[in-house]
Amino acid sequence: MRQSRSIPGVVFGTSAFFLWGLFPAFFGLLAFASATEVVAQRILWTLVVVLAVLAVRGRLRELFGIGARIWRLAAVASAAIAINWGVYVYGVTSGHVVECALGYFINPLVTVAFGVLIFRERLAKAQWAALGLGAAAVAVLTVDYGRPPVIALVLACSFATYGLVKKVIPLDALRGIAAEGVVAAPFALAFVVLLAVTGRSEFGSGAGHAALMMATGPVTLVPLLLFAVAAQRVPLSTMGLLQYLTPALQMAWGVAVAHEPMPASRWAGFALIWTALAIFTTHALLRARRTHLDARGAAAGATRRC
Repeated sequence: MRQSRSIPGVVFGTSAFFLWGLFPAFFGLLAFASATEVVAQRILWTLVVVLAVLAVRGRLRELFGIGARIWRLAAVASAAIAINWGVYVYGVTSGHVVECALGYFINPLVTVAFGVLIFRERLAKAQWAALGLGAAAVAVLTVDYGRPPVIALVLACSFATYGLVKKVIPLDALRGIAAEGVVAAPFALAFVVLLAVTGRSEFGSGAGHAALMMATGPVTLVPLLLFAVAAQRVPLSTMGLLQYLTPALQMAWGVAVAHEPMPASRWAGFALIWTALAIFTTHALLRARRTHLDARGAAAGATRRC
């Protein structure tokens, strides 16, 4: 860990979002199994890996000190991320990678909308404009798809919910992931056993299938840990820009590799989303810069008074 101190935080952040952007390539290999089985296996193997990491670092006992309220928050986070994982795996394995990417493009806008609806936050005009363009984009894409972009909306809402819980739960990345896994593991294990008993499990159908499902553990945990390190070292404004790398890579995979259709009407919907994100991000960067300058001014004034 000492060696990693010399590595800029942006490298960790870029690595995390880059790996998440490659998820369609990995989870596409799991199309042999149902999305529910993949999610159940992913929950179990992620828990195995994170418990192993905690054990190596001598931190397993920290899980016993978690209070009832925090366990309830962990249960909400666990449910939100399980829904997110399930819908994402379904989207990737059913040929909707571009719609999955759309979900992560609109996620920041959904998070802002949650702030207004749940915490009664007041928005600036630029933020309202971004939300309006986002809503227009969803309307355009609804006409294009012939249905609402359900996969994208569920992914955005479930991940925004997960993000809200993670903001208030007083656990570091490792303990948070472990707590969420502990809550979900009994349900995941019961489902895996049910599949095995009824002869519908793909995990035991071959060494290759088993290895791929076991790999979901480290594949899930590594970018989360990289993200956690980056979040401690990189300004939120920078992380906000880096996060668009993930859906951009996923969309590129859907269009260039999976050859999913992208008619002009769909490009128009995405263009509205990107315009909304440009407004949203520019406003956030200007506000962060203004806050930084105000803080420097206040510090300089305090120094002069001394």
